[in-house]
Amino acid sequence: PKGPLSVTHWHVYDPLPRKAGNKLEKDRRISKEYKRIRKIYKDLPGPLLTLYEGLIERAAYMRVTLEDYEVDLDEGGYTEMFTQSINTPPYERERPVARLYNAMVKNYQVVMKQLADKLPEQSTADVSEEILRFAVGGKK
Repeated sequence: PKGPLSVTHWHVYDPLPRKAGNKLEKDRRISKEYKRIRKIYKDLPGPLLTLYEGLIERAAYMRVTLEDYEVDLDEGGYTEMFTQSINTPPYERERPVARLYNAMVKNYQVVMKQLADKLPEQSTADVSEEILRFAVGGKK
């Protein structure tokens, strides 16, 4: 998209309660992350930048969503007690949000790697360091 990021075209089911804020707040955070990433690529030639625009949008969305998932996981843990019916004993299982988080963090790393591959050498090191910081739990 041209100008500020509009995320109204993303129709993604979010199974989490909006603990990290409402939809407008999430859209604001995505837009802020989009602008941050987009600024890194400002010197790419126009056609190449257009090609990478979708990856930048996905990366911004995934980062914000991962942060929301982390809030939920910190509060609710990675496992929960679950039972199929009142006649069966409950057992501990992985929470669905934990599976979503694990899958999305892998996808985020792939997208960031694709983006990092188009940066000059020094910028690539900076992005790689940021991915590592995020992966081990340090938010920027």
